[in-house]
Amino acid sequence: MKIHFWSIGKSNESYVDEGIQIFTKRIQNYYPIQWNIINSPKNAGAMNENELKKMEGELLIGMIKKDDYLVLLDEKGKQLSSEGLADFIQQRANESVKNIIFLIGGAFGVSNEVINRANFKWSLSTLVFPHQLVRLILAEQLYRACTINRNEKYHHK
Repeated sequence: MKIHFWSIGKSNESYVDEGIQIFTKRIQNYYPIQWNIINSPKNAGAMNENELKKMEGELLIGMIKKDDYLVLLDEKGKQLSSEGLADFIQQRANESVKNIIFLIGGAFGVSNEVINRANFKWSLSTLVFPHQLVRLILAEQLYRACTINRNEKYHHK
């Protein structure tokens, strides 16, 4: 199974980039991983919320393959414990999912088409975080899930 982290927005600030690189390298001990930072459409600042979500949605839908397993990070999604995330990852691996995509949408979220395409909607928290911090939290939590599945010492209960 290959893990893909997709995020709409700017590239990482240096203060989060180092952490993301550390956890990405660690995850690669368990699964191949790829980051895809997707730039917002040109003239995004001149568009209203619905226009922007529609354009970003069309771009994303065009990138997602039929058999990709799409996990949409969404504040209205299901919350998981770290152990629950580990179980979720292991279930996808057991199902022989080729590609699992964790998608962090744009500033206004994602279009209904992307929401409807998602196989799972996951909420990290009821709090709202900056997108770049979500990337770091996502990478750390995926690494934690991998260590839980291997009974390694990183996660303490």
